[in-house]
Amino acid sequence: MRFFSTAIPLALSLVLLQACAPLQPLPGQPMATSSGSEKQTDLSPIGKTNLTGNKVANLDLPNDLWERIRKGYKMPDLETDLVVDRTQWYAAKADYLQRMGERSSKYLFHIVEELEQRNMPTELALLPFIESAFNPQAVSSARASGMWQFMPATGKSFDLKQNVFRDDRRDVQASTRAALDYLERLYKQFGDWHLALAAYNWGEGNVGKAIARNQRAGLPTGYVDLNMPMETRMYVPKLQAMKNIVGNPPAYNVVLHSIPNHPYFQSVPLPRDMDVTVAAKLAEISVDDFKSLNPSASRPVLLAAGTPTILLPWDKAEVFQRNFESSGIGRMASWTAWIAPSNMKPSEAAKRVGMSEADLRAVNSIQGKMIIKAGSALLVPRTMRVVEDVTARVADNGKLDLSPEAIAKRKKGGKGSKKAKGSGATKTASKKSGKDKQDVNVAKR
Repeated sequence: MRFFSTAIPLALSLVLLQACAPLQPLPGQPMATSSGSEKQTDLSPIGKTNLTGNKVANLDLPNDLWERIRKGYKMPDLETDLVVDRTQWYAAKADYLQRMGERSSKYLFHIVEELEQRNMPTELALLPFIESAFNPQAVSSARASGMWQFMPATGKSFDLKQNVFRDDRRDVQASTRAALDYLERLYKQFGDWHLALAAYNWGEGNVGKAIARNQRAGLPTGYVDLNMPMETRMYVPKLQAMKNIVGNPPAYNVVLHSIPNHPYFQSVPLPRDMDVTVAAKLAEISVDDFKSLNPSASRPVLLAAGTPTILLPWDKAEVFQRNFESSGIGRMASWTAWIAPSNMKPSEAAKRVGMSEADLRAVNSIQGKMIIKAGSALLVPRTMRVVEDVTARVADNGKLDLSPEAIAKRKKGGKGSKKAKGSGATKTASKKSGKDKQDVNVAKR
C-alpha cells in the first residue's frame, strides 16, 4: 500500500516540473530566458514571414469554369483587323453565344481537365466553338465529324474507331484525346501555336509548304505572313475572338452561360448489350440527354463488347448501377448483329431475318438500289433464341459494305465494254480510297 501512496505524488511532481519547463523555440527563433544577463522576450503571434518548412497551400479555387479557363491562357495574343472583326461579330450574337455556352456545359470541364494535365493552353478548350459550335453530331460537307471535326482517315490514324455500330469521332472522351494528341504533335512540329492551329485546319503538309515558299522568297514565316485559304486565315482570329470575349465578358456586353467548376459526367461500365432507351431509363434521364453524352452510339442498341463504358451525368451513375442490379428486365437488348452470308438485295436480307424491307433499310441506313455484300454486319431484331451478346470481333469491327445494284449487274454479265466499265469504276473507287487515306494533310482533318 505504501508503494501507491508515494508513487502518485511523485508522478504529479514530474508533470508539474514538465509544465513549468521553458518553452522550446521554433526553428530560427531566439530562445526566451529569464536570466539576468539576457533580456527576456515576450511571446508574440507568428506572422507570415516567421513560417518556414512546409507551408499551407492557398486554395484559391476558380468560382466557375470560365475563370479557370482564363487563368490557363498561355498562347500569345493575335492582334489583327480580322480579330477585331470576329470579336465584334460574336459579341453581337448574344443568343448564339448563349446556345453554345449551354451546349458546351456538358463537355468543357472534361476538356479543361485534359488540357491542364498536359500543361497545354486552356484557350484550346474554346476550339470546338469554332469547329462545331460544340455539337458532337456535327458533320461537314467534307465528311469531317464530331465536336473536333475529324476526317475519316485522320480519325483512324488517331485510333478513333469507325464502324457500323459506332463512330469514335463523335465520342466525347475519345475525340478529345485524339484532338489534343494531334495539337500537341503539331506544336512540337512547328514550335508555334498559331501555326499548329493553321495546320489543324489546313493540314500540316500545306502549312509546311507555305512556310517553305516564304523561306525561299526570304519572307517571314509567321501565321499572318503565310499565303493560305480564307478559311484558315480566319481560323485563329475566330479563336482569338472567343478568347477575348471569355477573357473579359463585360468589356463586350456579354453574359456567359454559367458553368460550374465541377465534372458534368462520369464513365460507367456497360455490363451487357442494352438498348439506348433501356440505358436511359435505368439512369433515369431522357433519351436525348443520354445521346448528348454518348453521341458515338448512332444505333438503337449499345454493344458492350464494342462500347465497354458509357457516360452519364455525375449524379446518375449510382442510380444506373442500382437500377441495373435490381432490374427484373430479362432481356435488355432487342437488337443483335447478323452477318450476311452472301451478296444479296435488302429485300432478301429482310426476308431472312424476319423484318420488313423498310425497317431493315431504316435501322441500317441503306438507301437506294443497293446490294449488301457478303460479310456485312446488319442490325436485326433479337429473337428469343439469341441469348448471347454480340462478340467483340463483330462489335468492334463490323462493317456494312454496299455496292450499287447496277454495278453488280454489269459485273455479273462479265462481257465486253460493260465489264471494262465495271473494272474502271472499281479502279477509280480504289484510287479515291487511297487518296482518302492521305487526307491528314488536306483542307480539314
